[in-house]
Amino acid sequence: MNNPLDPAALEAAVENVHRAGVPGLFAEVRDGDQVWRGAAGVADVATGRPVTAGMRHRVGSITKTFTAAAVLQQVEAGWIGLDTPIGRYLPALVPGERGEAITVRMLLDHTSGLAEYLPYAYPSLKAYPAIADTGPQSLDDHRFTRFDPVELIAMGVTAPAFGSPGGTPGVYSNTNYLLLAQLLEQVTGATAERCITENVIERAGLRDTELPSGPYVDGPHSQLYEAWFGMIDPPRDYSVFDMSWVGPSASLISTLSDLNRFYGLLLAGEIVSPSSLEQMRRTVPVVSQELRTIDYGLGLHPMEGPGQATFWGHGGTVWGGGALAMTRADGGRQLAVAVNTQRWNRLDSSGLPQPHPIDQALAALYRVAMYG
Repeated sequence: MNNPLDPAALEAAVENVHRAGVPGLFAEVRDGDQVWRGAAGVADVATGRPVTAGMRHRVGSITKTFTAAAVLQQVEAGWIGLDTPIGRYLPALVPGERGEAITVRMLLDHTSGLAEYLPYAYPSLKAYPAIADTGPQSLDDHRFTRFDPVELIAMGVTAPAFGSPGGTPGVYSNTNYLLLAQLLEQVTGATAERCITENVIERAGLRDTELPSGPYVDGPHSQLYEAWFGMIDPPRDYSVFDMSWVGPSASLISTLSDLNRFYGLLLAGEIVSPSSLEQMRRTVPVVSQELRTIDYGLGLHPMEGPGQATFWGHGGTVWGGGALAMTRADGGRQLAVAVNTQRWNRLDSSGLPQPHPIDQALAALYRVAMYG
């Protein structure tokens, strides 16, 4: 079992991440009735405005847990079959044999084999994941682009497959979750955003969480500084950005308190049923966007230290920002953290990201937060 919260150690750990090179970060750790919130650094490097622990933040692919929960609720209601082929619901989007071979579960756990559409939507990322051959120009070109999700899905579906449906390891792909959003619209008759808002966000009582319709973050928030592996120097602010390029796959805006509340309720079986939660925690190996193999469930994945308790949650990145939320399996200890920079690692001569002090400082913060 972990030790009680140590505010001094947590404050020092957050400060160390800032000193390692993150302009600003904030965190909330919960242990039963104990809550610690802390922040270090600035929300705006030009003005010196400080970050605070209550700020709203773009939380990236943490959105996937919310979308998966909305899908599981429709499974419980009998409107969606977890192991039903997606072609039965969306034959125009995933036609033919492939539509019959890829199930809803394979979309949720990234074993569909469908490619990531992003390098096709953002031409300067065409070589991704060979990041040395990419460039950040598309980020500026598409700051205010309103993408059509059906067109993005088509890019992923027509691109060369990453593998056969159901094969492992799976490959993490936003195409899967844009398809799940279309599935929610098909079976509920409402937009996916409305479905997720009513059935997940409002059901969990989250007051500062939304799927945005425009490029701005309302309320107190930080600027978001993207470095793109040292190719943007100094890092550029992308806090104003149209998130239709990911939609209900990664566009959520939230607070750390809302994230901890959501994952606490989810893991207590109060957002989806205990049997649905059991399905969400059945994992398969998946290659992440950082090209690491992780265990991944249905919009959830486990994180654990050596010989320690298992935590469940999700991480997320956007242009310039990142977040991570994790909750111990018994709900007893929770961490949510947000940073206002991204892709800080520079590349070595072979094009691989070099270690950076930020990585070690964040790992130390996670250890102090999770285990004391």
